[in-house]
Amino acid sequence: MNSGGHVARRYAKKSNPESTRPHRAGRWKMPLMIGGILLLLPLAASPGEARDPDGRYANSPLKQWFDSLRSGKGPCCSDADGSAVSDVDWESKGGHYRVRIDGEWYNVPDDAVITEPNRAGRTMVWPMRGYQGLSIRCFMPGSMT
Repeated sequence: MNSGGHVARRYAKKSNPESTRPHRAGRWKMPLMIGGILLLLPLAASPGEARDPDGRYANSPLKQWFDSLRSGKGPCCSDADGSAVSDVDWESKGGHYRVRIDGEWYNVPDDAVITEPNRAGRTMVWPMRGYQGLSIRCFMPGSMT
């Protein structure tokens, strides 16, 4: 008993299970989401592999050269991964390049430009499609430059 004549009581927690269920369910929501994202992250960041499904580039005299091409973003892989671009589908303005892929224009990142001489003679682009959309891994300007 205190000086006011009141008996001090301990705080008792409500034991109503319905009032605690939403809180318990919400407590695991964020860790489960983060865990799921962490499990899927390696799948999204897997490196691309070179491909030549029908073997038509295996005997090309330029095969070794194409296989060795690199931009600032890494290896371009091979001719089988790149796409030839017609002159109307790319342009150079102010030292930067743009390329049209599937009817849409994309700015070519400076570090994706291949700076060694173009032995193939035609403009080529190595687009990569991922969960964040299309990005350009390598771009090799043709004779129009």
